[in-house]
Amino acid sequence: MEKRRDFIRKVAITTGGIALGSKAFSFTASSYKRIIGANDRIHVAIIGLNGRGGSMSGTFAHQQNLMINTVCDVDSRTIPKVQKSVSAITGQAAPKGEGDVRKVMQDKDIDAVYIATPDHWHAPMAIMGCQAGKHVYVEKPLSHNPHEGEMAIAAARKYNRIVQMGAQRRSSPQAIQCVEELHGGVIGRVYFAKAWYTNNRKETFLKPAAVPDWLNYDLWQGPAPRKPYQDGLIHYNWHWFWDYGTGEALNNGTHEVDFARWGLNVDLPTRVSSVGGRYQFKDDWQTPDTQIVTMDYPDRVTLMWENRSSNGRKIEGADRGVIFYGDKGSLDSDGEDYTIYDLSGKMIKQVKKQGPAEDASIQGRNTASPSLGMDSQHVANFLDSIRNNKKPNCDVELGYKSVVAMQLGNISWRVGRDLHLDPKNAHILNDPEAQKLWGRTYEPGWAPKV
Repeated sequence: MEKRRDFIRKVAITTGGIALGSKAFSFTASSYKRIIGANDRIHVAIIGLNGRGGSMSGTFAHQQNLMINTVCDVDSRTIPKVQKSVSAITGQAAPKGEGDVRKVMQDKDIDAVYIATPDHWHAPMAIMGCQAGKHVYVEKPLSHNPHEGEMAIAAARKYNRIVQMGAQRRSSPQAIQCVEELHGGVIGRVYFAKAWYTNNRKETFLKPAAVPDWLNYDLWQGPAPRKPYQDGLIHYNWHWFWDYGTGEALNNGTHEVDFARWGLNVDLPTRVSSVGGRYQFKDDWQTPDTQIVTMDYPDRVTLMWENRSSNGRKIEGADRGVIFYGDKGSLDSDGEDYTIYDLSGKMIKQVKKQGPAEDASIQGRNTASPSLGMDSQHVANFLDSIRNNKKPNCDVELGYKSVVAMQLGNISWRVGRDLHLDPKNAHILNDPEAQKLWGRTYEPGWAPKV
């Protein structure tokens, strides 16, 4: 696998020599430097409070030696709800409420930010956080497009910040044990992984409407090109529109593909292809509801992801999961549990997580928190990494390598052909149309820069 320093050097070449956009903030590398000791309380801001962010605010609030200073959202209705729930957990005064993330970044008392916004804000906000001297926990996907992912890595390294992507299996002791068994040869040479996600999502139609008085729609759009407000887009269906979301491939596929890539012990693909479409309904979705992405890696290794957003029949009895195939057997995992089979399909080992039901089970279609136990472990790892100045379990670079593979799958689907890639950095070769989708168009003045 490629050495970390070589990979970062190539990223820095791609993104170096640029400055932050004029409508964001211009921080220097020495901005707000603060050394956090092992016993110091970490002060955190939660940004994005609907759904996932609302659940994770509780996970952060339960951590030891941590204070949630601020909760932030462009939806003013959510702020008092989360203030109340955090206060109920901590038994302390409610955190400050804020509607503008730029003011959060200016607060020198905040050490770290947690980001659970729509995808188009993930990398730009993570970059802002690094420039403001804050450590960053950003939900998957790390970025809206590959170029932003490269910039997020460059920002984390330039400003020497801890940046963790929300891939919770990376902090699960049982998932770590599973991968160690794979890498140790329990099923021989692992050459293929199949990952999947299924759901019963319904049709989506957007309707022109006035912007609600509770929503700062301009700030919600942020770096995205300005478009008229439409009812039905916010707060979830933005996932299916390219200006803001990345489809099911990055919405849920990131989790399984990250685990599969980890188990396969591969870095960046050499070829990616995708087929599928919006088959179940004729509505306003722009992304596929049915999609297969295949990723070829060096040394005869392939990863395949299958998605059915609107047909919920399970695969191998699970709504989401991963199967690894090796020359001596196979291994199934649908969360933290895993089962090992020989070449004839005979089960030879089964490992199930023990503990409270809410911690041991995976709710694959829960959009707020499929596993509270893994959430808590991943947050604890982030905080431990800050206190001990070490790389987190899903460091920004690891997250990027999983996210870029699926982003390339979406690019392949959009242009309708296979993509051949530079194995050193996954850049698209000899395809100008596809190369244009490596980045995106921004609202003037909002382009993220490092």
